[in-house]
Amino acid sequence: MFLYLKSTGLTPLYHSFFLIIFEHIYQMKKLAFLFCMLALFTSCNSDSSGSDQNPFQNCGNVADIDDNIYSTVTIGTQCWTTKNLNVSRYRNGDIIPQVTDATEWANLTTGAWCYYNNDSANGPVYGKLYNWYAVNDPRGLAPLGYHIPSNDEWTTLIDFLGGENVAGKKMKSTTLWNNIHGIIGDNSSGFSGIPAGIVWLDGVFKFKNLYAQWWTADEGVFISEDGIYLEFHAMLVLTAFGTNAASRSHADKHLGQSVRCIKD
Repeated sequence: MFLYLKSTGLTPLYHSFFLIIFEHIYQMKKLAFLFCMLALFTSCNSDSSGSDQNPFQNCGNVADIDDNIYSTVTIGTQCWTTKNLNVSRYRNGDIIPQVTDATEWANLTTGAWCYYNNDSANGPVYGKLYNWYAVNDPRGLAPLGYHIPSNDEWTTLIDFLGGENVAGKKMKSTTLWNNIHGIIGDNSSGFSGIPAGIVWLDGVFKFKNLYAQWWTADEGVFISEDGIYLEFHAMLVLTAFGTNAASRSHADKHLGQSVRCIKD
């Protein structure tokens, strides 16, 4: 800078004038560089902390026929909704009856839903509880482009997360679960499984904040100890009782359980 000014043949007055201008430009460039470095450091520090970041890959939000919006997460090769289903109509628009009477619920052979404890405040957080007849209805329960997962699809999820003994910890949300024996989930999968409880065979509500149970799309027959054949529906269970396993079991069709959906 100094050599350039001397080579121009300008008077000392102009020399001083240009020196002041260039000095300001030089200082401004230094400040701009410092600001850029500060912004880069802040961004990197924020990314590394992860406290306000979503580390899970969303595969596109989906809406049900009631316009409830569900976020999604990619786990392995699958795309899952991250909230329990909360819809009150089948995909074709037909109403799914809400049944609040315990005796009526216990004797149903058609689709129905209820809120846990018949309290609508549970809906936005825990979703609705559905019987098997609603899950299996040909009019469709899941949003368009999604379906109720099969047992094989649940198996794929569990295997990807390391197997039944450890998958539960990765699937459980970090909130809402009762802390039994210090066993808590970390939701490292992004599945965000919450303990919505169930409606038992007699229409009584049980296990909120202790159990998460989801229907699968598979139907079969279970032979009880006394040799009685019972129709059942497979389900996936997470529990707060001293384990972080993700176990699969069978359920009577009259149970009320949560529903998750998987992309077609």
